[in-house]
Amino acid sequence: MKVHPIIAGRFKLDGGAMHGVVPKSLWSKINPADENNLCSWAMRSLLIEDGDRLILIDTGMGDKQSAKFFGHYHLHGNDDLDSELKRLGYHRDEITDVFLTHLHFDHCGGAIVYDNSKEHLVPAFKNATYWSNEKHWEWATHPNPREKASFLSENILPIQESGQLKWCGAGNEPFDHWEIFEANGHTEAQMIPIITYKGEKFAFCADLLPSVAHIPLAWTMAYDVRPLESMKEREIFLNRMVDQEVYLFFEHDYKNETANLKRTEKGVRLNETFNFSELFGN
Repeated sequence: MKVHPIIAGRFKLDGGAMHGVVPKSLWSKINPADENNLCSWAMRSLLIEDGDRLILIDTGMGDKQSAKFFGHYHLHGNDDLDSELKRLGYHRDEITDVFLTHLHFDHCGGAIVYDNSKEHLVPAFKNATYWSNEKHWEWATHPNPREKASFLSENILPIQESGQLKWCGAGNEPFDHWEIFEANGHTEAQMIPIITYKGEKFAFCADLLPSVAHIPLAWTMAYDVRPLESMKEREIFLNRMVDQEVYLFFEHDYKNETANLKRTEKGVRLNETFNFSELFGN
C-alpha cells in the first residue's frame, strides 16, 4: 500500500464560523484572517494505492459551479485534483474507488462533472465505485434548512443515477485495513476512516476535526448542526486516538497535514505536527 496526500484546492471561509464561540483574539493567533475576516483552508484528499485498487478519499469542490458561487469562497493557488493526480503519474480514469466522508460541496463537488457537451452531469471518475452510507445519503438528499446550501443536488444525485454508488459504514468497511468512526454532530453519519499503514494508524479527520485548532473541545465550528453532540464525539474520538497512538490527518488545515496527541491537565491536546512524508516516507 502507498498513501499520497493531495491538494484538491484552497479556499476561504469566515473565521468566526469556523471557530464557533471562540473569540477572534484567540483563534486569529492560529488561523489569521484577512481584512474580510476570512481564513484560508485546504481541501486535502488522500490517494491510496492498495493492490489493484486506487482509492480517493474526498474530491474537493470541483469546478462546475458558477463564478458567483466560487466568488463566495475565494479559491486561490494552483492546486487542483487533476494536476495532483498527474504529478503522481495517474489519471482520473484509473481511480477505482471514491470514498466520500460526507456530501457537503467542499468534500464531494469534484465527484461530478459536466460531460463534453456541457449539458449532462456525469461521474468525474467513470470507472470508480462511489462509497457513501444510507443514513447520510437520506440526510443529504432531503436537506434541513441549516445545511441546504451545503448539499447541492448536482453534486449528489448523479452519483446514484450513474449506478456507481454503493453503501458502507462502521462495521461494513469497504476496504481491508480500514475502520470507520461514524459521527453525527457536524452532519448526520459523517464517516471518518481510520487506516492501518506501515504498522501505524492514521485517521482522516474530515470535518470532525478540520484543523489542529479544533482539538480543544470548545473549538467547535458554527457549521456543526449538533454542536454539543459534536463535542461529545470529539472527546470520545480524541481519547481513543491518544490511547491507540493514532495520527490525525487534517483535510482543511492550511499548514498542517498530520499530528499526534498527548494528554494534559486540560484534556487531550496537540503534541507535534508532521508532514505525512516525514512519518511514512512517501
